[in-house]
Amino acid sequence: MPKVSIIVPNYNHAEFLNQRIDSILSQTYQDFELIILDDCSDDNSKDIISRYQDHPKISHIIFNIQNSGGPFYQWERGIKLATGKYIWIAESDDWCEPSTLHELVKGIEMDNECVISYCQMSCILGDNRIKWQSHHTHLSEVIDSKNFIRDYLAIKVSIYNASMAIFKKSASELISGDFIDFKFSGDRLFWIEIAQHGKVHISGKVLNYFRKHDKDVSGKAYSSGINFIEEFQILNYMYDLKLIENETYNLAIRTQFKDYWKVRHKIDPVNNKIIKSLFLNLKSNKFQIIKFLPTAIWAAFKDDK
Repeated sequence: MPKVSIIVPNYNHAEFLNQRIDSILSQTYQDFELIILDDCSDDNSKDIISRYQDHPKISHIIFNIQNSGGPFYQWERGIKLATGKYIWIAESDDWCEPSTLHELVKGIEMDNECVISYCQMSCILGDNRIKWQSHHTHLSEVIDSKNFIRDYLAIKVSIYNASMAIFKKSASELISGDFIDFKFSGDRLFWIEIAQHGKVHISGKVLNYFRKHDKDVSGKAYSSGINFIEEFQILNYMYDLKLIENETYNLAIRTQFKDYWKVRHKIDPVNNKIIKSLFLNLKSNKFQIIKFLPTAIWAAFKDDK
């Protein structure tokens, strides 16, 4: 039985697949199985994936005959197929350094209570320019559950994409599964739920490359406004379970509003009304949005159609 199960969920990323798969197969840490799931791509992904079907590291290749309708159904399917102690969801349009898996496994095994281990990443544009890089203050650090959720998943999500991280399969079997119904922020809920079951190791090494392009999920989410609605659901979930207190909740709301205000006129009108209602009906009774808005912006917010 392999120590790690690597899941590559793919949809229409044919142009990136060779680099993605080859970067996995060339890992210095080789105790893994590779599961490739294609969500009914209409490009030539199937042809590329099929070239790897006889590779000894590949345990499953599955081609959906119908698209699942959301990015996280494939996560769930892959987790059920996985036989490893640890799971790595390696997104099909990313790639990584050969030492990535070695670093992540070493990190998660530093403490028996660790359920997640992740590294840092570079966001790469189409011409191979680095748009930005994530960072951490320590080269290697283990953080307890409560502090990690509050400091790394509440205001912002430090696990920027799944390819940065591995997690214990046993911990993933304890979560609700609600994340699969999300269109955009399901990964954030996924990490929050898993992090409730143990500690998290953070590596300061930049080992993952997240590709920013016009086929990624985030673009559609930002234009529809669904990202703000889902983020509200998650913040309210955290608040209701007392994973975060008023101060953190309020700061997260401020951050959400600043992001929303910049793009509000680009958002689908129906979703815009939902978002506005969410801002006006917050969980924390100690916080009102009017308290931190200049008068002109408050007036514009109330009158905005």
